[in-house]
Amino acid sequence: MINDGDVKSAYQAPAARVCPVEEGLSMTDDSAIQRTLVLLKPDAVARGLTGRVLARFEDAMLKLVAAKMVWMDAELTRRHYFDLEERFGADVYNLMAHFMQSGPVIALVLEGVGAVPCVRKLVGPTYPDQAPPGTIRGDFAHVSRAYANANGLPVANLVHASGNAEEAEHEIGVWFTKAELFDYPSAAQQFAS
Repeated sequence: MINDGDVKSAYQAPAARVCPVEEGLSMTDDSAIQRTLVLLKPDAVARGLTGRVLARFEDAMLKLVAAKMVWMDAELTRRHYFDLEERFGADVYNLMAHFMQSGPVIALVLEGVGAVPCVRKLVGPTYPDQAPPGTIRGDFAHVSRAYANANGLPVANLVHASGNAEEAEHEIGVWFTKAELFDYPSAAQQFAS
């Protein structure tokens, strides 16, 4: 295995954008190689969708550089969702914490040209009923915000994806050590250069 610090020079950055960002969507610089965190939430794991979801990212020429399955505890949930309660209140935080601790989660770090906006585009909008067909949430989930709120449920939307490059950097640090992040050449790189 090659870890992040050993073979930086073996990696050649793709010259062209592989997963274009929708016009008007400006979350981060999509002209650089980025790393982003993706969580396959308990609903994705329980429904057996992990392979299909991961394939979507790999099909878009994003490279998997770290992965692990974790059953979140209260501390990890608080570290990951550190500002959720402040932004949306204790009820939302508690629903999300209960949901995220209800089953195993698969944490992934994906790398590629404009990885943050690319992943967000592949995943689709937060609320599955608003996600268009062809996105992960649009194809595999359908719960609306209204239904979830009316029934005291979290929105089961399968995937968490970092919102911007700064958030991705923070979240990767919550979930992975530098030694758990790998740098290696992928076969797909030759097609993106």
